[in-house]
Amino acid sequence: MELLNSSKKKGNTQKRFNSRYENNIYTVTLAGNPNVGKSTIFNGLTGLRQHTGNWTGKTVTYATGTCSYEDNNFEFVDIPGTYSLMSNSEEEEIAKDHICFNKTDCTVIVVDSTRLERSLNLVYQIMEITNNIIVCVNLLDEAQKKGITIDFELLSKRLGVPVIGTNGKKIKSLKKLLKIINDVCTNKIFPTPIKAKYVPIIEESVDMIFPTVKKIIPKKYSHLYKWISLGLIENNSKSISNIEAKIGINILNNIEIKNKLEEIYQMLDKRNVNKDDLNYWIVSSILFNSENICNEVCKFKKNDYNSRDKKIDKILTSKIWGIPIMLTLLGLIFWITIVGANYPSQALSTFFTWLEGYITYGLETINTPNWLQSILIDGVYTTASWVISVMLPPMAIFFPLFTLLEDLGYLPRVSFNLDSCFKKACSSGKQALTMCMGFGCNAARYRRS
Repeated sequence: MELLNSSKKKGNTQKRFNSRYENNIYTVTLAGNPNVGKSTIFNGLTGLRQHTGNWTGKTVTYATGTCSYEDNNFEFVDIPGTYSLMSNSEEEEIAKDHICFNKTDCTVIVVDSTRLERSLNLVYQIMEITNNIIVCVNLLDEAQKKGITIDFELLSKRLGVPVIGTNGKKIKSLKKLLKIINDVCTNKIFPTPIKAKYVPIIEESVDMIFPTVKKIIPKKYSHLYKWISLGLIENNSKSISNIEAKIGINILNNIEIKNKLEEIYQMLDKRNVNKDDLNYWIVSSILFNSENICNEVCKFKKNDYNSRDKKIDKILTSKIWGIPIMLTLLGLIFWITIVGANYPSQALSTFFTWLEGYITYGLETINTPNWLQSILIDGVYTTASWVISVMLPPMAIFFPLFTLLEDLGYLPRVSFNLDSCFKKACSSGKQALTMCMGFGCNAARYRRS
């Protein structure tokens, strides 16, 4: 932490104050890969109850909550989980837009302590956009079970940003995280990210187009200069088009940009580098940096700590056995839901029928008019009782079983198995999960009377 504190600028650090800070309100974004405990940390900090699923439609919209520390108030924004800012799915676009264009005083990137190398990919990408970053290494209990230890101090020095280990379910670790957030937001700590070093051909290409990007993009978007430069040289037209729509400038059709890109591609041709491979070299550079850091900061009691997970994945995502196992498990859940719901449904129906007689007798005792009895009994009570007896049992069985599959980590494997099929319909394998949840309502149709 001394490294971070010593990086204070000589009195010329730009203050991030506006009218909001008169009331000591700071905005904090929670970012991270799916299934790293991001929403659990959000719930722990804000006290809100939010489901931590990550399939399409679950956390696509923002979730916000507030908490206080000392004399300051913090508004937390839980954005959708994403593996990369270079992806193009709906939830990943929302995450990228928020990080690029929404003013945030601090971005907390939650990473998985058991898969640190994969998580650092997102950390390095966000570093290209903002400096006010905190890396939160979560799921320490899982890392301990697998014999993984992480040197947080060394990781902080290698990244140039505050790093803190947490267990999202323990309040004590969240208080430590909140203190670091407070220090960054109030300028007690100035993170100075050590950004990824790209291969020379990428660095040279960025240096060539960066001045032109800086010339045509307004200064208020200066934090996006490097990100836009990378997007242009890798020909990520969808990402650039999205940025164009936000800032109101036609970047791709700008004559200076076109000329500079042509100059870059000519340079690549002379060196026998295919311009279509630039995305590969950018991603490879980030992964190479991530791998080097992980080799330094991570220690393993057993080198084969994840061998069991690999064996399970090899079976559950197998081209031969993956689909049959998935159909068997989902079919079993549907069968349990349909057949199992009959018994509690029948019991509830019998109970409500029995109770209806007493309610009718009570209304007749107080001489309730027939028209009012018809509204209360035949209209309100009968309708409500039938909805409860028909819908509640299958929902009470199906959704807990589906949640169990989620907690066991099987649902991402379902998405993987079906991704190639759904891509043919211009969709994603994650869409299969919401389709499965839709059967929870259909199951009620099979109730025996």
